[in-house]
Amino acid sequence: MTEQAQDRTQSQPAGVVADQGGAAPEERGGAGSGTPAEGSAEDRLDSGPDAAELEDRWRRALADLDNLRKRYARELGREREAERELVASAFLPVLDTIDRALEHAGADPRSIVEGVRTLREQALAVLAGLGYRREDETGVPFDPVRHEVVGVVEADGGDAAPGSVASVVRPGYGAPGRQLRPAAVTVAQTPGG
Repeated sequence: MTEQAQDRTQSQPAGVVADQGGAAPEERGGAGSGTPAEGSAEDRLDSGPDAAELEDRWRRALADLDNLRKRYARELGREREAERELVASAFLPVLDTIDRALEHAGADPRSIVEGVRTLREQALAVLAGLGYRREDETGVPFDPVRHEVVGVVEADGGDAAPGSVASVVRPGYGAPGRQLRPAAVTVAQTPGG
């Protein structure tokens, strides 16, 4: 082996054999030899899927997508029905209390008041169980996410400090980010402010 051939062999990466025969590319089966080299573009095209197979795959994917949409629509309907059933069944005790209060209303007028109180507590418990706790605290700092200002009053030095909730006109339900409605409140301000 000549010095040039040895230098080429040593400079080749591992696993690559240097051309030792000095043969032209046509003789080694390279470009222009008439026999395609291993891994040529023609081989890759011949081994790939044809148009009919691609169309079949495409149609199957469309059918799978359509079936997924239909299944999702059915499941969504079932989930909505289950949620409606859950909320309705949570309010059944409230209706039972209304019925009992009306049954006893003729015998003792105070029983209707007690029935309404019990009914209110049950309704609040149902809403809290669904994740919508009542928000009706006074004296807390005003929070525009939780409160809606319907009036401003002067802080009288009592319970309400300036910038805090003086009174709740209409309670709110829920928590920030998951709120049915904000609390309608009056906010205390500094005198003359």
